[in-house]
Amino acid sequence: MAINLQKGQRQNIDAPKFTIGLGWDTNSSSTGTAFDLDASVFILNENKKLVSDDHFVFYNNLKSPDESVEHTGDNLTGDGDGDDEQIKVDLTKAGDAVSEICVVVTIHDAENRRQNFGQVRNSFVRIFDAVTNEVLLKYELEEDFSIETAVEFGRIYKREGKWKFEAVGMGMKGGLQDYLNKYQ
Repeated sequence: MAINLQKGQRQNIDAPKFTIGLGWDTNSSSTGTAFDLDASVFILNENKKLVSDDHFVFYNNLKSPDESVEHTGDNLTGDGDGDDEQIKVDLTKAGDAVSEICVVVTIHDAENRRQNFGQVRNSFVRIFDAVTNEVLLKYELEEDFSIETAVEFGRIYKREGKWKFEAVGMGMKGGLQDYLNKYQ
């Protein structure tokens, strides 16, 4: 049975291989332009910096060098129910330098399109076991991000040899470059 988390809550992840599913619905009629939301993963060391440039996994770099994180591809519309984008994680392949996996969703070209997360609803992140497909945990973002164009949905981090998930739900007015600046 899935554990539903609230912002700030943490939960152990007891599966070495799992998939992160991210979903959302948009209100395209509010801007007249289609939305393109993008999931990205920053694989960080203990100093909260990218292990290497190739440890930034997104639509133009779908796999980390150690193959511990694999993005299944960019969904340009977000239409339909269920996960809009997925990221496969195999913690058994994560190198010793990896201490955190940060999951971020940004709105592509948000400034030019005059879009923000206030126009996005039903956003969630869920983690399910890659073998059994059992949902381990889910976090539904309920905040109103009226000016933010990027949101850190959650982070997976190692503490005392165990991996945990934290429901973050923190918005940022900016895009992928702002997160790169933060983590490089």
